[in-house]
Amino acid sequence: MATPENVIVGSKVWVEDPELAWVDGEVTRVNGTELHVQTTHGKSVVTNVSKVYPKDEEAPAGGVDDMTKLAYLHEPGVLSNLAIRYSINEIYTYTGNILIAVNPFQRLPHLYDIHMMDQYKGAQFGELSPHVFAIADTSYRAMINEGKSNSILVSGESGAGKTETTKMLMRYLAYLGGRTGVEGRTVEQQVLESNPVLEAFGNAKTLRNNNSSRFGKFVEIQFDKHGKISGAAIRTYLLERSRVCQVSDPERNYHCFYLLCAAPQEVGHFQSHETFVVREKFKLESPDNYHYLNQTNCYELDGVDDGEEYLATRRAMDVVGISADDQDAIFRVVAAILHLGNINFSKGEEVDSSVLKDEKSRFHLNTTAELLRCDAKSLEDALIKRVMVTPEEVITRTLDPDSALGSRDALAKTVYSRLFDWLVETINNSIGQDPSSKCIIGVLDIYGFESFKLNSFEQFCINFTNEKLQQHFNQHVFKMEQEEYTKEEINWSYIEFVDNQDVLELIEKKPGGIIALLDEACMFPKSTHETFAQKLYQTFPKNKRFQKPKLSRTNFTIAHYAGDVTYQTDLFLDKNKDYVIAEHQDLLQASKCSFVASLFPPLPEETSKSSKFSSIGARFKLQLQQLMETLSSTEPHYIRCVKPNNVLKPAIFENVNILNQLRCGGVLEAIRISCAGYPTRRTFVDFLLRFGVLAPEFLDGKYDDKVACQKILDKMGLKGYQIGKTKVFLRAGQMAELDTRRAEILGNAARKIQRCGRTYIARREFISVRNAAIRIQSCCRGVLASKVHQELRTQASAIKIQKNFRRYVARKSYGRLRLAAISLQTGLRAMDARNIFRYKKQTKAAIIIQARVRCHMAYSYHKRLQKAALVTQCGWRQRVARKELRSLKMAARETGALKEAKDKLEKRVEELTWRLQYEGIVHRSLTSINFQQKNLEEEKAQEVSKLREAMQAMQLQLEESNGRILKEREAAKKAIEEAPPLVKEVPVMVEDTEKVESLTAEIDNLKDLLQREKEAAEEARKAFLDTEEKNSELLKKLEGSDDKMNQLKDIVQRMEEKLSNAESESQVLRQQGLEMNRKLSSAESEIQEMTEKLKKAESEIQALRQQALTMTPIAKSAPVRSKTMVIQRSPENGHVQNGEAKQLPAPITKIDEDSPEDKPQKSLNEKQQEFQDLLIKCITQNLGYSKGQPVAASVIYKCLLHWRSFEVERTSIFDRIIQTIGSAIEVQDNNDMLAYWLSNTSSLLLLLQQTLKATGTAGFTPQRRRTMSTSLFGRMSSLRASPQSSGLSFLNGRPKSDDVRQVEAKYPALLFKQQLTAFLEKIYGMIRDNLKKEISPLLGLCIQAPRTSRASMMKGRTQANSGAQQALIAHWQSIVKSLNSYLTMMKANNVPPFLVRKVFSQIFSFVNVQLFNSLLLRRECCSFSNGEYVKAGLAELEQWCYDATEEYGGSAWDELKHIRQAVGFLVIHQKPKKTLNEITKDLCPALSIQQLYRISTMYWDDKYGTHTVSSDVISCMRVQMTEDANTAVTNSFLLDDDSSIPFSLDDISSSMQQQGAGDIDPPELLREHSGFSFLIQHSE
Repeated sequence: MATPENVIVGSKVWVEDPELAWVDGEVTRVNGTELHVQTTHGKSVVTNVSKVYPKDEEAPAGGVDDMTKLAYLHEPGVLSNLAIRYSINEIYTYTGNILIAVNPFQRLPHLYDIHMMDQYKGAQFGELSPHVFAIADTSYRAMINEGKSNSILVSGESGAGKTETTKMLMRYLAYLGGRTGVEGRTVEQQVLESNPVLEAFGNAKTLRNNNSSRFGKFVEIQFDKHGKISGAAIRTYLLERSRVCQVSDPERNYHCFYLLCAAPQEVGHFQSHETFVVREKFKLESPDNYHYLNQTNCYELDGVDDGEEYLATRRAMDVVGISADDQDAIFRVVAAILHLGNINFSKGEEVDSSVLKDEKSRFHLNTTAELLRCDAKSLEDALIKRVMVTPEEVITRTLDPDSALGSRDALAKTVYSRLFDWLVETINNSIGQDPSSKCIIGVLDIYGFESFKLNSFEQFCINFTNEKLQQHFNQHVFKMEQEEYTKEEINWSYIEFVDNQDVLELIEKKPGGIIALLDEACMFPKSTHETFAQKLYQTFPKNKRFQKPKLSRTNFTIAHYAGDVTYQTDLFLDKNKDYVIAEHQDLLQASKCSFVASLFPPLPEETSKSSKFSSIGARFKLQLQQLMETLSSTEPHYIRCVKPNNVLKPAIFENVNILNQLRCGGVLEAIRISCAGYPTRRTFVDFLLRFGVLAPEFLDGKYDDKVACQKILDKMGLKGYQIGKTKVFLRAGQMAELDTRRAEILGNAARKIQRCGRTYIARREFISVRNAAIRIQSCCRGVLASKVHQELRTQASAIKIQKNFRRYVARKSYGRLRLAAISLQTGLRAMDARNIFRYKKQTKAAIIIQARVRCHMAYSYHKRLQKAALVTQCGWRQRVARKELRSLKMAARETGALKEAKDKLEKRVEELTWRLQYEGIVHRSLTSINFQQKNLEEEKAQEVSKLREAMQAMQLQLEESNGRILKEREAAKKAIEEAPPLVKEVPVMVEDTEKVESLTAEIDNLKDLLQREKEAAEEARKAFLDTEEKNSELLKKLEGSDDKMNQLKDIVQRMEEKLSNAESESQVLRQQGLEMNRKLSSAESEIQEMTEKLKKAESEIQALRQQALTMTPIAKSAPVRSKTMVIQRSPENGHVQNGEAKQLPAPITKIDEDSPEDKPQKSLNEKQQEFQDLLIKCITQNLGYSKGQPVAASVIYKCLLHWRSFEVERTSIFDRIIQTIGSAIEVQDNNDMLAYWLSNTSSLLLLLQQTLKATGTAGFTPQRRRTMSTSLFGRMSSLRASPQSSGLSFLNGRPKSDDVRQVEAKYPALLFKQQLTAFLEKIYGMIRDNLKKEISPLLGLCIQAPRTSRASMMKGRTQANSGAQQALIAHWQSIVKSLNSYLTMMKANNVPPFLVRKVFSQIFSFVNVQLFNSLLLRRECCSFSNGEYVKAGLAELEQWCYDATEEYGGSAWDELKHIRQAVGFLVIHQKPKKTLNEITKDLCPALSIQQLYRISTMYWDDKYGTHTVSSDVISCMRVQMTEDANTAVTNSFLLDDDSSIPFSLDDISSSMQQQGAGDIDPPELLREHSGFSFLIQHSE
């Protein structure tokens, strides 16, 4: 409460209001202890100073997330803070370590998704915004770290959201301790799925809640030593059995009854007519046909489909382990209870007897018996008869109709209660408990304090439970206060608080308590509720907690901690009895249904014979005692759920209702306990920020924070405060006193500012009046001067008019004279000009005629010279062609002689070689080859003869055409000579028209003659084209013959390969015959000499053939690709570039020097294995880079291409390379090695992408077989060469490089490419994640840093401030340093810039997500100063992007758009003037409405005190969020970090330049080995 010293005129206070509980206002007058307050609602209130509370004018606009941070911790402050946070959808608020959860009555999925769980996982308590996940995480971390069990107590009245909160807790605990990848149903799944089952059978609609739990539940979740869920147990308390038979309007019975009546098709059991089948099976109708359901008019719930809920319940039963047969039996019992309720009775013939009322009752009786599998007659007797056993006899008596109805309801309640207990037991058995578990986390979902108009036994037990929990809660709060004081090392004394032990003794004391008296009354048959009430009145006449109502004889009132509650004892005795009627027990125990019989097991003999009484109250008291023992052995955590309104709608906050709930939940009691000690606690920094103005002399930097705070308090004269290690602790009222002093100082400062302002305004007004008078005077003088000026202008104008008129008259007379003179001159000059023009026209016509005639003569002479040159050229070409033809004939004859010599030598080779076992086979094949060669020679001879004939025919045609041309030329000459001269060197007279006409006619004749010559030349050209076409056809035939020759050569080559294989296999036999070997060696030398001769001859023939094809006149217009010889690339002949064949004699492949006598030849597999081992050994080393390309990738590619590994079906080299790369990157922290292999894998993958193609794809495919020497003997000798020379690349007559060439890849090569792609993505992800791990702690430091900065800035310490700023920027500079380190490393390893850009783009995206989410989750980060700090840090990142250049930085800066726009929004001024359109379109286009709303509501200015956006903008945001909630996929305002691979193989190929293997220097290890000589050839 406020004190007179702390309240002055203008103070802001809270005043009581009957409707709103508390309203804020301003004190307008103070009369002693009487205050006049003007409220914000326009009312004037007069009240006492002791009934008002001070209001914190500097409270944040969005409230505080922990109410211990409130400057004034009292009821109106707490209520106002909750209302403010609820208005911005902040439904969670801390009070110390107690979480208050206000039910929003709408779905907020973004608060509970998996991303939010990730944010709270491992976060310190209080670091993020209040949340139910934070409580669960705190309990889990405490259990793991301390090894102690924890419990979470969720309480609140019906409709406050206890059940949903419990679900969220269990979901989060399952998320933390769940097991992934476990087959079957896990413990956490069964625990979560037990909720729908228990809700279906234990929840119902009440006045305050559509899904109210009518039982208490305590879930024990057991954990193993690794923190994983290993077991669970569910314990229930006090199911409301009376609801089965009695329901008041507009409530509903338990959900399961309505679910069964609306059951749709049952999956896997019934067909599409399932609804009809269920009703027929259980004989069910609509709910309004059953007495237990139609006592109310509510049958359906808004937004709930009972049919879907039925299926969900069945699925949940499957998960928790209830079999299909048991499920069927469960719903059969539920249906039996419905039918049982429709059995009615009427009076019988005897006194106090009853019978079934009608046939409808008989039908329901039979149906009930059928469903319960018992005898219908026995069921009827059990309902209307009772058996009394006496020592003498057994007496059977009937019941009256009312007693029979009571027996019926008792049976229904008993069956339903046993069914519920069976479900709980079955779920526990299915889940299983872990006996070895030492730690648990218990989640208590218990009913809240209840006080209705009519309160019965259920409310009595519920409130008794809440009294017990409140005592535990008070002790916990006191313990927390004690720990806080001890932690801060302050002097404190015992704090007194109201203990409710007297209430608990009143209820549970034995003997003498209410429960004990109730049990005593139940044991006497003649006891009634009236006698029970009288017994209570007599026992507690003077108890201050017990009261007797004045107008009732059977009611009693208990003063609970939350208020007085009056209980009606009418049904106390009946509801307390906990026994089963013997007839009912015998009936159901004898049921033929094993499930029903199991619900009623036979009682033990000692129990049945014992007379000890059992009651609900005693059993509940024992359960509660066990629960309290469990809670006392655990570390408690509290969640208080609050229902904001009774209409169950969002955005409605009822102050009075919430205040009562806070009082019932013990929150106000906890606040009262805090107020008894030191309710106001402020850190040194916050205290100095707020009260530094009281003593600014202590803020000059001479004192530290603690000393400065103490000196300020001492100066103000406060007593009783405490200075802790980090906080200032103030007594109640001291905060208000300091605020009053602060308000006075600020008021005086405001008055000084106002005085200066008013002075400035008055002076400004005086200056403006003086300036106005001066302006009026100036205007008057200006008017007078303008009049004088006007008169002077009039006189000057008259003079000008006269002058201009006189000038006009004189000019007009002069103009007439001048015009007459000009007309005369014009006529004379025109006559003279016409005469001159007529003369020039006649002269020009004569000149034109002379020019045309001379032109014609010169053109005719030029054409004659041109035709003569063509004739001369044709004749010379004919002569050259004949000469070439003769040379070709001579070459053909020489070739025949050489062929004969070749055949003789081949026969000698056959005689020497095929004396072994394959002599006959090879002899036949060579004979066939010789035959084919002879045929080929004959075909060549025929083709040559045909070509000769065609050439002769063409020569004849050419001679004829030349003759025609000569004849035409002679005729033209004669015509020209006979023509008379056209032009003579005489002057042409215009008058001689007849001569001009004759010349014109002659010109026309010459034109006709020229046209005929052109037509003749066109005919000759067409004939020439025809001859060219015939020549091209002949050339095509010649090419066809060449193709046939190539095919025959291929056949010879294959036969020679077979000969080589046979020769290698018979090598042992050759060693045994030394004489045979000597003959063979001499033959080979002869073969070598003949090979040289034959190659020379073939090269000459090839050159002659090309010359013949190119030297022909016709071949000029249709060039044919010459058939050149393919040669090996070697240092001697140089590189063949651009696909041009070098005309050099083919090199002769040397015979292997290692003769069979000296060293046996190694097999090909052994050599290949040796090469592979050497390659693997080489690439395990860091080979570095050559010319900007990774050496390892180039070496691997060239070796694979050389060995033709891409084209084989089976090989092990690919697996060995992959294993080598995998072993190299096992050490994830070796970033340099990762970058090295990232560069190599990307380069190798690009080469494979360019080279490999699947079999059957279009495009050029290189020849698979190695091109051999053109002669048979050259190919035989090359087969005997060393294996390493067999893989040299050749040119196949095509313009394509041999560094990168496409091959048809087999399956191992394609698999290798896929594995290499996977390794590339893995290495990329490892480098990216390593960088994320390195900068994550730095980001956390950046987020938490601004607090120190503000403290140092506030105290004005220049040196400390600069040092703090440098320390803060150092965090950002450390991030930049890490980025530079990785960039330098990747540059040094020649990582492609495309991959570097992708890495930094994802890293900047990660930075964006972390900073932005922290901004939205932590209110202390959403401030003006923090925005400036983050903006300065982002400038460091922007500078880094600029330094990294576009090549490596790419679009990394654009990834920070969310945090950039959010920070920009934080630091702009005049936010209230901004409209929603300006914010969403201009300032923050990338942010969603949910994100903008959260930033706007969490923003606070700790530097200038500015406000956030206007309330109209906030309202528009809410409306838009509501509209978007129905269509949006997710309402989460947090960003997700994308950890996927942001590129594909096609992206790499398109972004990187096409490259070849390059000529790199091979490693020294490979250079020394002869098997890798092809690498040396490439490099040279």
